[in-house]
Amino acid sequence: MRNREKTIELTGIVKRFYIGKPHELEILHGIDLTVYKGEFVSIVGASGSGKSTLMNIIGVLDRPTEGEYRLDGLDISALKDQELSRIRNQKIGFVFQTYNLISRTSALKNVELPMMYAGIGRKERAQRARHYLEMVGMEERMSHKPDELSGGQKQRVSIARAMANDPSIILADEPTGALDSKTGRRIMDIFHRLNREEGKTIVLITHSNELAAETDRIITIRDGEITGERRGA
Repeated sequence: MRNREKTIELTGIVKRFYIGKPHELEILHGIDLTVYKGEFVSIVGASGSGKSTLMNIIGVLDRPTEGEYRLDGLDISALKDQELSRIRNQKIGFVFQTYNLISRTSALKNVELPMMYAGIGRKERAQRARHYLEMVGMEERMSHKPDELSGGQKQRVSIARAMANDPSIILADEPTGALDSKTGRRIMDIFHRLNREEGKTIVLITHSNELAAETDRIITIRDGEITGERRGA
């Protein structure tokens, strides 16, 4: 391990969804997980294992029902919604299987969007968006709208967008799930580069043991519980 500084600490995380009293559905059953700064970790599980629910909690998109979550030492449960929104915008970059790009605007404007929410001026937004699009090999497609791009190109734009506010953590939920193997390989190469050269902490959510094997550490989740942990690449 290059650095033992903790960035993500989950202790006893339980997540229940209430579907009409007295019924409730418990998805996560006491998750303990630590991710260290600069680590590339994969969370592997079948559909319905709870991995996406876990990612939503790590990404501060949802709150746990029970347990403690510390992000860079901050107790997330003690923070107000406005502070959580700022953390999502500036500390965490999200990459989704479905890209989540805005269809009627260019790749450049899509990458600028998180910076707009962060209050960054127009000139700096454009400069930084161009920089990150160049980083993922999309300099020739900056003015194209999502429907003019292939799946792999859309995912590269979404990675550039995730990088927009220079977050310390990138959460990638099945980022190659909708792509062919050659395009998926290119996306994974970008993640490796961001981890090695930019020092990003990356958490990859996947059902693919092959992709997980490329990461530093592989966490297996099944039926809402962590059932195993092993070294990767």
